[in-house]
Amino acid sequence: MDFLVEMTTHVPPGISQDAVDDMLLREAARARELAAEGHLLRLWRPPLAPGQWRTLGLFAADEADQLEQKLTSMPLRIWRTDTVTQLAQHPNDPGLGSAVSEFLTTLTITVPSGTKDAEVDDRKAREAVRAAELAGQGRLLRLWTPSNAPGVWRTLGLWGADDQGDLMSILQSLPLYDWMTVDATPLLVHPSDPANGRA
Repeated sequence: MDFLVEMTTHVPPGISQDAVDDMLLREAARARELAAEGHLLRLWRPPLAPGQWRTLGLFAADEADQLEQKLTSMPLRIWRTDTVTQLAQHPNDPGLGSAVSEFLTTLTITVPSGTKDAEVDDRKAREAVRAAELAGQGRLLRLWTPSNAPGVWRTLGLWGADDQGDLMSILQSLPLYDWMTVDATPLLVHPSDPANGRA
């Protein structure tokens, strides 16, 4: 199963730059090992405020305990806090893809009260068709359903777009868009991302 992990690192006061550099080298080496084992799928950097040190990681593990073992094996874990979201497969997920610019979205769908089931079913069917079209165009890269959101209709998506405006145009083409609340995070290249061939 897949897990999205938000990793926030706080270097303790008094740590030398040499010690930080050594830790980063060991972290990159461990990331390569986890990628080779098939546990680390992707790494990204969200936009950072001054002084922030955050990474988003997509990991695969048989269960949460195995993921925890893998996260604990990473050298930076001693300075890091992790927020884990377990992901379930989404029926419209196109599988792995690639794009020049990537965005992580959280789409929360709220069906207006009084909406007939037939309309919900129709929109969901049209959404699946549109998702397949966008996947074929390389715009929709992955979709997941967070399993820690019972009773909430939420989808996490990985998208390829030229910029934020292009992303919003893509999302507005979705049949469910007018029922969505969108939270979009632009993703930057992480030097240890297994997908960039340099990890």
